[in-house]
Amino acid sequence: MSPTPAAAGRSAAWLGFAADTLFAIGLTLILSLAGGVIWALIAAARGLDMATPGVLVQMAMAVIATGGTAVLLYLLRRRASDAEKMASLQAIYRSSTWGWTLLAGAAVFLGSSLVSWLFAQFTDQPTPSNMALMEQARAQYPLLLVLFAVGLAPFYEELLFRRVLFGRLAAAGMVLPGIVLSSLLFALSHEIPGLGDHGWAAMLQLWLVYGGMGAVFAWLYQRTGTLLAPIVAHAINNGVALTMLMLGLSAS
Repeated sequence: MSPTPAAAGRSAAWLGFAADTLFAIGLTLILSLAGGVIWALIAAARGLDMATPGVLVQMAMAVIATGGTAVLLYLLRRRASDAEKMASLQAIYRSSTWGWTLLAGAAVFLGSSLVSWLFAQFTDQPTPSNMALMEQARAQYPLLLVLFAVGLAPFYEELLFRRVLFGRLAAAGMVLPGIVLSSLLFALSHEIPGLGDHGWAAMLQLWLVYGGMGAVFAWLYQRTGTLLAPIVAHAINNGVALTMLMLGLSAS
């Protein structure tokens, strides 16, 4: 018997998701390497220490690597159709969209705080791997940090993880697998095993925080029908966390 159209569609979606994931990893590595080569050439020409790029260079390389990957995958693999653009525009004008967005932004922040508090009862609080960069940027380029954390990062991360990766499976009716897998990749992209000095308990906490964040944003995208909703919710969460960082407070 030949597979049903629904089964064939799911199989194609799984293959597409696997290809998207591999392309994302490959492009991120290629763009990271390209950014490193460009930095090495500039540093060599100016007599700078190539081993210690400053905060501006690190932020630029992050935008090039992850942001470039997100834009390329969107354009090449999951470009929105005219119908999707129209549906998104209609969703933007619904008041419920922004009610859900505010609720999701608050839920993510409160949920992250709760996870941190629960783990703090049993173990030391882990420091996210990007905290050192955030601290340097806060001291040297606070306005640029706001642009990066509240504007750029939410845009390209939602484009990659929600539009491209989650959207691939959700479009084939596999919303729950899409939420789980895209959120797992979102968590792993923020805290890669083996690259830091965190123990497994600390890694688990950070993965729960980032994974839960990704799951809420994927749900919000599915619920509202516009990518702008998770972008704004993501920006709200980052904005609150950044405000607390600026004030020297702790989310835990």
